[in-house]
Amino acid sequence: MSDIRITTLPNGLRVVTRAMPGLHSASIGVWVGAGGRDERPEQNGVAHFLEHMAFKGTARRTALQIAETIEDVGGYINAYTSRDVTAYYARVLSADVPLALDVIGDILLNSTFDPREIEVERGVILQEIGQSLDTPDDVIFDWLQEAAYPDQPMGRTILGPAERVAGFARDDLSRFVAEHYGPGQMIVAAAGAVDHDRVVAQAGEIFGHLAPVIGTTREAARWQGAESRRVKRLEQAHFALGFEGPGYRSPDFYPAQIWTAALGGGMSSRLFQKIREERGLCYTIFAQSGFHDDTGMTTIYAGTSGDQVADLAQLTIDELRRSADDLSEAEVARARAQLKAGLLMGLESPSSQAERMARSLAIWGRVPDPAEVAARIDAVTAADVRDHAARAIAAARPALALYGPVRKAPALDILAERLAA
Repeated sequence: MSDIRITTLPNGLRVVTRAMPGLHSASIGVWVGAGGRDERPEQNGVAHFLEHMAFKGTARRTALQIAETIEDVGGYINAYTSRDVTAYYARVLSADVPLALDVIGDILLNSTFDPREIEVERGVILQEIGQSLDTPDDVIFDWLQEAAYPDQPMGRTILGPAERVAGFARDDLSRFVAEHYGPGQMIVAAAGAVDHDRVVAQAGEIFGHLAPVIGTTREAARWQGAESRRVKRLEQAHFALGFEGPGYRSPDFYPAQIWTAALGGGMSSRLFQKIREERGLCYTIFAQSGFHDDTGMTTIYAGTSGDQVADLAQLTIDELRRSADDLSEAEVARARAQLKAGLLMGLESPSSQAERMARSLAIWGRVPDPAEVAARIDAVTAADVRDHAARAIAAARPALALYGPVRKAPALDILAERLAA
């Protein structure tokens, strides 16, 4: 897009903005290219802990003052940690963009990691871990990830195990920052009522003094595929099936998304129609795609009764096999339309724009024009999607996670044999 501007500071920090005329607000943040998969085993959970601690006080502001500074002007500030990225961002009115970037820079560069606050936040994170374990349709995806990528950073939970979180100290947080929070790992992204030159100037004032860091080499993901089954008395049996997918830079990036959307991207999708609407075996069923630099995963999730989980699993496998043979032009056209609509709707949101620009710049070193992306989506044919589906289900052993009354669920080996039949 012609209104997207990118500047790289001398120390390697990149700034990307998109001015959106007619808006009175903006979204601005810093995306750091370090997340859960950059942790060593003994660090598991520290990236997420660090994200929490960023809001617990700096040399200039207390935790309350951080919140009040943004909320006093009607803004919103938050952060998240993923396996690849940690992001710190705010949504404010146009006049308060400099204030928001100042606060974000402050929490990134000047956090004190007060030992008393570490103990308080440790309790908060342990509660978060406990809440996740009490949420079956949340924790099952962690178990699926672990089954797909066992004994490696890609398979570890982002929150970390409670026993690790219980032991983190100030030095653990400082060490992770020193290893990964260099200017070359940071992208400042802003969209909405913003002025590029002013954002660049302020970013230089805040971050320009930072020296580059070498960091550590990210361990490549190795898909293995395994089964994780936890039997527990619950109302529903939770079923999650994963297939290795392409990475961001793969030629299959768009066919994989279209296949996923056709399978379980909405009420008209195959899995929804066949398993919920025709058979009534579940209330919720969907498919989704996840992507990383070097790997990806196509995931199918459903919740059903313990007595029906076997039927649901077998029908899911059958629909996957059929999709490689007879996915229709109409289904692919519908999936393409869904992807393009999601892209274009996101262009109307400053928050979505900032996120998209930061991620695109990190992955491809540029921000593809929406027209280019739409053309790539339109270029994918039904034959392309069927071919991708056939290769995806034949390439590697799937991963399977089961939770709840799942004694009657078929074993992964049985499902894999049915898939290959």
